[in-house]
Amino acid sequence: MDSIEQQICSLREELHRFNYEYYVLSQPTISDYNFDQKLRLLHELEAQHPEYYDANSPTLRVGSDLTKNFVQVKHKYPMLSLSNTYSESEVLEFYNRVEKLLGSNDFETVCELKFDGTSISLTYENGVLKQAVTRGDGVQGDDVTSNVRTIRSIPLVLHGEDIPPLFEIRGEILMPWKVFDKLNEERAAQEEQLFANPRNAASGTLKLQDPKVVASRELDSYLYYMMGENLPCGEHCANLEKARSWGFKVSDAMKVCRSLDEVFAYLKYWDVERKNLPVATDGVVLKVNSLEQQEELGYTSKFPRWAIAYKFQAEKEWTKLKEVTYQVGRTGAITPVANLEPVQLSGSVVKRASLYNADAIEALDLHIGDTVSVEKGGEIIPKITEVDLDARPVGAERVFFIQTCPECGTPLVRDQGEAIFYCPNETGCPSQIKGRIEHFLTRKAMNIAAGGETVEHLYNAGLIRNIADLYELKWQEVMRLERWGEKSAKNLTESIEKSKEIAYERVIYALGIRYVGETVATKLAQAFPNIELLSSATTEGLMRVDEIGERIAQSVVSFFANEENCQLVERLKLAGLQFAAVETGISDRTNVLGGKSFVISGVFSLHSRDEYKAMIEQNGGKNVSSISAKTDFVLAGENMGPAKLEKAAKSGIPIIDEKRFLEMLEANNL
Repeated sequence: MDSIEQQICSLREELHRFNYEYYVLSQPTISDYNFDQKLRLLHELEAQHPEYYDANSPTLRVGSDLTKNFVQVKHKYPMLSLSNTYSESEVLEFYNRVEKLLGSNDFETVCELKFDGTSISLTYENGVLKQAVTRGDGVQGDDVTSNVRTIRSIPLVLHGEDIPPLFEIRGEILMPWKVFDKLNEERAAQEEQLFANPRNAASGTLKLQDPKVVASRELDSYLYYMMGENLPCGEHCANLEKARSWGFKVSDAMKVCRSLDEVFAYLKYWDVERKNLPVATDGVVLKVNSLEQQEELGYTSKFPRWAIAYKFQAEKEWTKLKEVTYQVGRTGAITPVANLEPVQLSGSVVKRASLYNADAIEALDLHIGDTVSVEKGGEIIPKITEVDLDARPVGAERVFFIQTCPECGTPLVRDQGEAIFYCPNETGCPSQIKGRIEHFLTRKAMNIAAGGETVEHLYNAGLIRNIADLYELKWQEVMRLERWGEKSAKNLTESIEKSKEIAYERVIYALGIRYVGETVATKLAQAFPNIELLSSATTEGLMRVDEIGERIAQSVVSFFANEENCQLVERLKLAGLQFAAVETGISDRTNVLGGKSFVISGVFSLHSRDEYKAMIEQNGGKNVSSISAKTDFVLAGENMGPAKLEKAAKSGIPIIDEKRFLEMLEANNL
């Protein structure tokens, strides 16, 4: 294999991997700019060397975000990507090319902000939302209608005049900055991997199986292109203004430009002003306004000739890497942190940057003293993206991920599923112990009026070594500590005493079981209404609970398999904490369903699966996991599995939707 062929093969392999990380995992490891540069280089090499043609080359396909969890739908009109440009000279080339192809300079350019989210295509029939499909591979995408219905900025029913009987409108699903920040704070508290930027968070949210969780994420949208047979206007901008009047969210930043100078002025203005927007943007899209001219210009095999995306350069600065330190979280996860010479970036001074994990350090080939490029991922999380190898000091020490815990010296173990190293010394590592106690105190857990400084004082004084010790504290002991008085000591112990009233599901969350956040804790409490049932649950039994996968199930089983954890729970029970769900009064129960058995399948919009299971039991019914001759009803949501559907039909078992089920409860009509 010669050097050119080797370079082409290497680029193809890299780009296939980057496509997978971006579209399937929603965890990109390369910037858009660097990806486009590699793709452009590959395209040039393939053009120069057609003898190395490969039908599966990344240059001949569009990336895919298809998953196996949704029904795939073929697009009526392919969802092509846009050609990217990063300079005004390339914008000028686009403008001149359009002028040449049209044989005239009589055209308008619509400038729109390029919102950094996940693409969606919405179909409306007779003014009602019929279907929502992701971009997928451009030819077909995932049907995510149930999830999209939860997004408040997307109208379910249109209002106004001139609405076509059938049309598509395309746009971006977005996660606003404030929602993104809150979500990452919650994930950080659970020591889960953070979303790198709002785009990945929006994409990941849209692929969740529970619309109720999707609704809680407060996604937003902007719509930017309409397609169909009978559109009201012959200009792109006029159609979007019509769409705005029907109830769609269309950006106020859209502008019709009648000269190249106006286009450049727009680019300069929004390169600065975009930083004040509540959502992420990464560029500007330029489109020929006339639909007739768009049709005349046509398409290449991958891109429309009448549109182009101008991408803003990510703000970055060069600085020096001083050292790499390691933080130990409450679950033992080790997080490497790059300590940098201070540098001004995006309006703030950056001194530290996340290195994510051992793989990231190895990929960057970091050495102490390196000159590194620092960007803000999504303009929020500082990260190192590049190393200037020419500036590396002679004899610089290479950075290797540590092998032992920096707090207790225990050899680290690697979680292969997440490429993260952990300290396994759960009960002896000071950072883990203090971290778990701090988590236990938080408002969303036991809501005890104390924080990290209090934990540090009590731990260093030898008064606490675990969460159960909190309930044996005496205010007289606490007030003897430095900077503590009688009033503050009594306030602490009174707050601890009051926490005994906290509900069972929050106690489960407070225990700090790895991967068990607030939502999972609530589902566990509903499925296992007391701690005895939960602690004796098997991996298989846990996985039967909606949204509980193998990783979470194994973590719960491992927690209760640890004798020290069981002793801790026993001490907390004796202290008076709530380790059982509050029983519903007998008057709240009915026998409407009279022992009828139900199989629940699919995705629901009015209530969650767990809520329906609770309703069935509350009204005298039984939940069963599989269809058999003894099954009385199948409660079916959207995207019900075809195998279950076929089996139920063959067995003559009634299949009801959630509306019919709720009517049954109200009318006692079986």
